[in-house]
This record gives sequence, C-alpha cells and structure tokens, in this order.
Amino acid sequence: MSPKDIEKLLRRGVAEVIVKEELVELLGSDKKLRLKEGFDPSFPDIHLGHVVALKKLREFQELGHQVILIVGDWTAQIGDPSGASITRPMLSAEQVKTNAQTYMEQFFKVVDKAHTEVRWQSEWFDKFTLADVIQLTSKFTIAQLLARDDFNKRYNAGRPITMAEFLYPLLQAYDSVAIQADVEFGGTDQKFNLLVGRELQSMVGQRPQQLLLVPILAGTDGSQKMSKSLGNYIGVAEPPEEIYGKVMSIPDSLILDYFELVTDVPDQELREFKHELENETLNPMELKKRLAREIVSQLYNQKAADKAERHFVKVVQQKEVPEEIRQVKITKELLQRIKARSFEETGFRGSIREVGKPETEAWIVSVPLLLCEMGLAKSRSDAKRLIAQESVHIDNRTIYETQGNIKIGSIIKVGPRRWVQMVG
Repeated sequence: MSPKDIEKLLRRGVAEVIVKEELVELLGSDKKLRLKEGFDPSFPDIHLGHVVALKKLREFQELGHQVILIVGDWTAQIGDPSGASITRPMLSAEQVKTNAQTYMEQFFKVVDKAHTEVRWQSEWFDKFTLADVIQLTSKFTIAQLLARDDFNKRYNAGRPITMAEFLYPLLQAYDSVAIQADVEFGGTDQKFNLLVGRELQSMVGQRPQQLLLVPILAGTDGSQKMSKSLGNYIGVAEPPEEIYGKVMSIPDSLILDYFELVTDVPDQELREFKHELENETLNPMELKKRLAREIVSQLYNQKAADKAERHFVKVVQQKEVPEEIRQVKITKELLQRIKARSFEETGFRGSIREVGKPETEAWIVSVPLLLCEMGLAKSRSDAKRLIAQESVHIDNRTIYETQGNIKIGSIIKVGPRRWVQMVG
C-alpha cells in the first residue's frame, strides 16, 4: 500500500490507532495480518453501531488480510453476576449458541464470510485448569483492573464488583494470545480491554497487537450510544422499510456522521454535503433520504431501498395506508384473552363489550391490552406511554384514552411504521 492509501485507511471511521507508526509499518510490509474481532453473544442482534467496526474490517479484508471472529461463549456465560449491567446477562451454553448463530448471519451482511475464520473461546478455555487461571490472574493487579472506568466508578460508589467480573478483561485478553492477533478492532469504550490484550501478549513473548478503535455511533435519539436496551438502535436484520424509516428519524446533526461511519459515499461528496448544509442550499430531508437509501442498499440491495423509499413517501409523508399491512384475525379466543388479562390485572370485567347491532361486530376494548396482544407494545405501561405521546391511532383517529372502538376492518397504527389490520 502507498502511504496515501494507508493514511486514508486509518483516517475515515477511525477514532484512535495504538500504535499508529507500528501499524503503518505492518501495512507497508507483505505480512498477512490477523485481524481480531470478538463479540459477546449476550443478545442475538447487531445494529449500525457495530457496523462501524465491521466496515473497517471489510476494508482490511479487501487488502488481503485475515479476519478472525471470536465468539465469546465463555465470557457470555460469566455475564455480570452482580446484575449491575443489564447489557450483560448470564447465559446458558444453549442460549449462547442460538444468539451466536443469528449474530453471525448478520455479521456476514458486512464482512466477507469466505475470508473469515470463526473461533470459539471454548476451544482454549475448555482446557484451562485452576493452575492456568491462577497463572493468568497473577499477571495483573487489582489496582490495574480498577483503572477501568466502570470498575472505578462502582468501587468509589461502594457498589460490589465480583471476582468473576475482574476475569472478563483477562479472558478477552487471552483471546489475543490464543489466536496471535496482529490487530484488534473495537469501539473506544473497549479501549481498556484491548490494551490488556496488548500487554498480555508482550508478557508471553508475542508481538503486541495494534489497536484500531472506532468512534461510538450515536443512536436515533441523537444523544446516547446506539443500544438495543435503550431502544435507539437501527438493527441490521430489520426489514428495509423499518431501517429506512428509522434513518429518517435521526436528528439532522447526525447526518454527516452516519454518512462517514456507515456508508461508502466518497469523501469528496461528504465535503460537498457539509458545505451545502452549512450554506443551507440543501434540504436535510433529501440528504437523509440519500443516507437511508445507501444504508438499505448495503444491507439488502437497491431494489429493497427503492421499495422502502416508496413506502416512506406514501405512509409517512403522504399519510396513506401502506400497500402491505399485517393482518390479525378477530376471534373469540383473542377477545377472551384480552378480557381475561384485563380481569387479572384490574379486576374489571367490562373491558370488552359489544356496541351497536350484533351484525356490526364492533367492540370497545382496552387499548393497552390490545396493543400488547398485537405485539405493538412491550407492556401495558409501554402502551400507555405511546397513547400519552399521541402515537396510537385506530381508523385514522388518535387515541387519547385507554379504551377504544375496534371492528372488523379496523386499522391500528402505532408510531409512523407499525400497522395492523383487524380482519374477520
């Protein structure tokens, strides 16, 4: 690679390189680098926040380097025993395998499967003895581990930290030793763990890995890190229409960041976008549509992107009913379930009652319970929040109360993208 190509590779979508001079030297040699990317299969899905690092991996792959994908099956089973982290629950081995399979299907939407080697931590940790564990832990002090930001905050706040949690960064570091990684990729929030891997390699006589840290992508709320637990994510496996609609919902301030971090639009075009936005000669809405098309095209194809855009224009901008809408049958069993749940939770038996003549087949129902039954809300409290936000509509009427009228043919809309039609 020429110095100019290396500089471009290590600039766009990169927050920090440790140590840059050494990585530049490696990239200028003929060595086929072993690129480490680990993932914690605590959850099955990945989102655009993960894509930032995956796109950089793909760039290195296209230069002939080898990606090693490590499935953190051991660290996932450790989880966070204290319960302090909702993002790292303790999992069974079966849950890990199920999540990992789904994760990898999404991973290979971005990274080339043919040039990726998949390794499981259990390949080496299944062979670990107590002596191996003691030898590994003896290489680091408690003071070193307390330098990690989240550990330090919990310690100073008097909140418990288990010994198993201290093991987590050490096990992740050992992964680098096990595969003899040349470069490890991760977000800036993973810097401590990646540095531990670099230090452990030096201790055992390996050349320490280089670190390529990518920026943290803000979620659709525009303020916090993209996260499924926060509900501000855009999932890689979501339907094209959902991805397109979520991209259209991001704040204008994030448009250029998203273009730079998760698309392949050339730098020159990005500079033009920036100039036009600053001079107010370009409508942010049109630029956001371009962004949404680019992202859907990458994850699916151009045809899917075109269809998603037509859907957005028709349903969101023109406020028409979508061409394809999920249908749910109104059955006696469905109504009985809603009525039973209502009585269980409130003791009120009258949450469902017929209105009008029997042949009209119309009912007054508890809207929160109906939304839960339809999968349009996670819980009754979530449904009530959506109603309070004026996000729930039945037959083109905004719902302000917890009771509503449904009949055969009723169309229920929650937010801009979730639709259900009740059929007989």
